[in-house]
Amino acid sequence: MQLETYISDLLYRYECVTVPEFGAFLSQRVSATVHESTNAFYPPKKQLLFNEQIQNNDGLLARYIADVEKIQYETATEKIAKRVKVLKSNLTQGETISLENIGELKLNNHSKIEFNPSYHLNYLTDAFGLSQFVSPAVSREVYKEEVEAIEKVIPLTITPEKRSASKTTKPYLKYAAVALIALTLGGLVSGNYYVNEINAQNEIAQEEANAQLETKIQEATFIISNPLPAATLNVSKQSGNYHIVAGAFRVEANCDKKVSELKALGFKARKIGTNKYGLHQVVYSSFSDRNEALRELKSVRQSDNENAWLLVKALD
Repeated sequence: MQLETYISDLLYRYECVTVPEFGAFLSQRVSATVHESTNAFYPPKKQLLFNEQIQNNDGLLARYIADVEKIQYETATEKIAKRVKVLKSNLTQGETISLENIGELKLNNHSKIEFNPSYHLNYLTDAFGLSQFVSPAVSREVYKEEVEAIEKVIPLTITPEKRSASKTTKPYLKYAAVALIALTLGGLVSGNYYVNEINAQNEIAQEEANAQLETKIQEATFIISNPLPAATLNVSKQSGNYHIVAGAFRVEANCDKKVSELKALGFKARKIGTNKYGLHQVVYSSFSDRNEALRELKSVRQSDNENAWLLVKALD
């Protein structure tokens, strides 16, 4: 029995998943962070923890296994107990137990279980679709530096005016220097205005081109005079309680876009409504048989989306 698969499914929806007589896997929400030196953005997530002290059977894991495998609750409890017995034996022999998409477990020198969580999956559904990225540093314009650069090119020194009895002073040199600075600043302003004017003209030209293209398309539509033969499509309605979830979106338009993308890849994608968080859910396909759904889930994780997961739910 792949116990870690069932634990992973439940961690998307619950903050505590207890394995009777073994321990509990806990999830704690961590806010988004930005690294100060690398400018790396880390989205919000659920951080996984393990508490060996919580071992009482709350029935959550056993009920889920019984529902998925269509077996009695008591049978599911016995299967869990057998797997726990094997896990404890492996830990006692000094082995490191690796639970896929959950983490690794091993005994320390004090015979206590140490847990090293896995970071391959983000169990926070609110953050679905968000990934780590590095943002470029923000560059800010410092106008003081620009003025100092201009002063280095065109130095301006104001000195007291001296008048002589012969009146041979040439005051027009001062006005010439002021005019030169004014022309330089005016050139910068006019240059910016020219660039903005070109951008505005480009936008107008683009709008006119789009309008002409739309007119041509409408004209081409009316050229078709002979009606095309009717096409018969066989549409099969998907059913079943096992759904392979591709993602959940707060904006329904993004949900529709994801459905179109998956259909283009050949999947029988569709929307199945909103979850308890108000997010619109998209599934690759739905199945009535659990084993068939698990095989398809494995194929989807390998070929398209390693974050896909299995939802067991009866739809109206």
